[in-house]
Amino acid sequence: MSTQRYAHRVFGLLVLLLLVSGNAWAQSPASDAKQTVWQPTWESLRGHTPAPEWFRDAKFGIYFHWGVYSVPAYGNEWYPRHMHEKQNGGRNSFYRHHVETYGDPAEYGYDTFVDQFTAEKFDAEQWCDLFQKAGARFVGPVAEHHDGFAMWDSELTPWNAMDRGPHRDILGEIAKAARERDMKVVATFHHARNNLWQKPDGNWTGHYSFAKEFFPTLLDDKDRAMLYGYMPREQFLDLWLGKLEEVIDQYDPDLIWFDSWLDEIPDETRREFLAYYFNHAEQTGQQVLVTYKQKDMPQDVCVLDLEKGGMAGLTDFAWLTDDTISLGSWCYTDTLDVKPTKVVLHSLVDIVSKNGQLLLNISPMADGTIPENQRQVLLELGAWLDSYGEAIYNTRPFVVYGHGPTQAGKGHFGGIATDKGYSADDIRYTRRGKTVYAIQLGWPGSEQPTLLAGFAATDDGPGLQVTHVELLGSSEPIAWQQTKSGVTVTSPHDAPNEMAMVYKLSVE
Repeated sequence: MSTQRYAHRVFGLLVLLLLVSGNAWAQSPASDAKQTVWQPTWESLRGHTPAPEWFRDAKFGIYFHWGVYSVPAYGNEWYPRHMHEKQNGGRNSFYRHHVETYGDPAEYGYDTFVDQFTAEKFDAEQWCDLFQKAGARFVGPVAEHHDGFAMWDSELTPWNAMDRGPHRDILGEIAKAARERDMKVVATFHHARNNLWQKPDGNWTGHYSFAKEFFPTLLDDKDRAMLYGYMPREQFLDLWLGKLEEVIDQYDPDLIWFDSWLDEIPDETRREFLAYYFNHAEQTGQQVLVTYKQKDMPQDVCVLDLEKGGMAGLTDFAWLTDDTISLGSWCYTDTLDVKPTKVVLHSLVDIVSKNGQLLLNISPMADGTIPENQRQVLLELGAWLDSYGEAIYNTRPFVVYGHGPTQAGKGHFGGIATDKGYSADDIRYTRRGKTVYAIQLGWPGSEQPTLLAGFAATDDGPGLQVTHVELLGSSEPIAWQQTKSGVTVTSPHDAPNEMAMVYKLSVE
């Protein structure tokens, strides 16, 4: 760490000490008193609540993979890596496409796309209006992907959206518009992969390792080398942390989400980031959280995120799934297929029933257009949540998450992503106080019985006593009966919603 940055942090720490009571620093994280200054040690940081209540209440957020990689609109967001993959006789489709469309990467580098990322149709107000209509409670951009381009007004790197490309502060505009609509702000960071460095075993790692292997002259340009993360290791680590602190100071994000490869960031640097973020939140009065993948952070400090997956069953801890609205790339491509609304909805319901939250990715075009098929899914999802959201927002898990023949896979990439997934035979539960919601993931037909086995008697007793049953969105009275096997409900003549129906049960 540079002397200047060290001095800056020491000064910041002294300021914090003046802001808090004299004995706050000495408080134990396990103490009943509120800790107001966080030290960069796991002992201290474990006193921070991993998942604040607002996050557990919110359930659903939206973010977007949108950046320079949206310009070629080919393959996926890993285009900047694979366009340099000149191997196997040049059979790599990304490399071949780039050569055929733009020319040799040595002459037409990824940085050439930056000026083409103009975002002339981007409107943060319109975007956040759409996100709000979709029912999202927290929103924000991919602040920086593996490609090294910062989507905010940065003083630390010339490769940022204010100085190049759009010449706009994307994160700043979204944060302002989101907060005007009472939505929390998320910023996601993937920049741990951007470090192009040589490990002790001699192998080069990083998002641009193919550029180092096949086009090393690209790195002779110091400006481009910074974009590619080609710099001394200590300089990169200082920059990795500095970018996070810059976003924290300028935009006060409520949630910072990390992609993989944090295991390549030293433990002390990760702890320094967490202490900085948590201390900043103390000053702003925010309840913030940090997410991680694999085993990159302690679960008792941060929230586990599962990419395109989830849990096989109900958990006693809150977690997050990040999934995308498409069936392929996370960024926009000219061949992108979008999931049917019911697939997105059913995934959300299944996740929430197991004590999870969903962060859904959308894929805008390079000019800032959100394609109509994606907009339609968001609006249809929002319409369902507007009518039946009481079964999702502000809820907590029931004694069982649900039952039925369709099960989501466990872990990363385990989620269901086809239109042949859940059916009316699948039931998921949520609860709010003395109200239990049974969500049926399809229409069983008119006047058909469905057994809600979550209310079955157990060896420990008869289970909850149901006193009233209604079907949200339907004016028809619901016939029901409770037995040892559970509660049998009979569907009405007309379906209030064929994607998913919500039975509201009052219990004692």
